[in-house]
Amino acid sequence: MNTDAKRKTSLTLDAGALDAAREFQINVSAVADAALRSAVAKARQERWLAENADAFAAQAAWHERNGHPLADIMATPGAATWKD
Repeated sequence: MNTDAKRKTSLTLDAGALDAAREFQINVSAVADAALRSAVAKARQERWLAENADAFAAQAAWHERNGHPLADIMATPGAATWKD
């Protein structure tokens, strides 16, 4: 995302929260921008996971049938679970 490009928009916010933000000199635009970026990133991740769910399931099924191809050299705490 281009952080230099800004666009004005209108938001409807809870009056009490907005008053408190002003009292504490919270930059509402910056908070809204950060929250929006976070929500977009989460939605993008969820979409990617959904779009790739079949590939993850196929990989898991392959591992169930064949084990992990590096199981003999894995040194992680969970390595033992792949050696069957």
